[in-house]
Amino acid sequence: MAGVLVVGEIGANGALRHVALEAVEAGKSVASAMGGGLTALVIGSNIAAEAAKMNIAGVDKILVVDDPRLASPSAEAATTAIVAAVKASGASVVLIPGTTAGRDSAPRAAARLNAGLAADCVAVAAENGALVATRTVLGGRAQTEIRMPGSSIQMATIRPGAFAKAEGAGSASTESLAVDFGTEDFRVVVTGMTSKGGGASNLDSAPVVVAGGRGLKEPANFALVEDLAAAFGGAVGATRAVVDAGWRDHHEQIGQTGRTVAPGLYIAVGVSGAVQHNVGMQGSGAIVAINRDPDAPIFKIAQFGIVGDLFDVLPALTQQVKAARG
Repeated sequence: MAGVLVVGEIGANGALRHVALEAVEAGKSVASAMGGGLTALVIGSNIAAEAAKMNIAGVDKILVVDDPRLASPSAEAATTAIVAAVKASGASVVLIPGTTAGRDSAPRAAARLNAGLAADCVAVAAENGALVATRTVLGGRAQTEIRMPGSSIQMATIRPGAFAKAEGAGSASTESLAVDFGTEDFRVVVTGMTSKGGGASNLDSAPVVVAGGRGLKEPANFALVEDLAAAFGGAVGATRAVVDAGWRDHHEQIGQTGRTVAPGLYIAVGVSGAVQHNVGMQGSGAIVAINRDPDAPIFKIAQFGIVGDLFDVLPALTQQVKAARG
């Protein structure tokens, strides 16, 4: 077996999550190096249109598991579908988005398949027909490569934001995969979902992210960050210190214990640049740091830096962005 199976996750809103396209990008290079095909799996209810979004250059086949019962998230059912898809496709490598749902179903599937599993990977490659998965350790201070030589099936979860989204129209065939679900797959039924605090954030898809840190001094001053993000048409992020202080909701937290983002432009405002925060945004296209401390660690990874008082810089920058964007 030398094929690669990529799981495309459907979000709570019924749409394909962007990390699914990132997983395809990761899978394409592995499949090419191993000389095998790339199969995409999409699981959900009434998902034909979303499954079609996985028809990207490099994908050979799309397996669709469409069942009304899958309208309610179920880790057990997702696990059963993944195992069935592995057997149907003959895949030896399985890549799953490292989301909350993916982290739930991946180890279950690995146990059923007697497979090796590397979690929260930021890079994947193939050497001598085997998967080589790279993940960060020691709070992002180092990286380690994981190999699973004794496992015939190798699995990895992909950290959101670690890869570019796959692009380009494909010519994949689409096939409905019949899965023999049991009553045990639906022991837990989600009857409703309610957003906490400010609700869902578009951090995953925003082209520009403006993140604020303790340098803003108090929660009311986050209005400056919100204004700049709105001028760019972007999203607002925050550091763990800010979230722990109760200034912002957890869904805006960026870093090792929060979200991983990779926008085209990341603006860090009053952010010192702790390693735990940096691992959540270091894959951004361009990083701009605004801090009055010229020795702040954030300047070591920023492509552009502004040493100055953010309370003077942000209003002026926001005005310039608004003028430039009309």
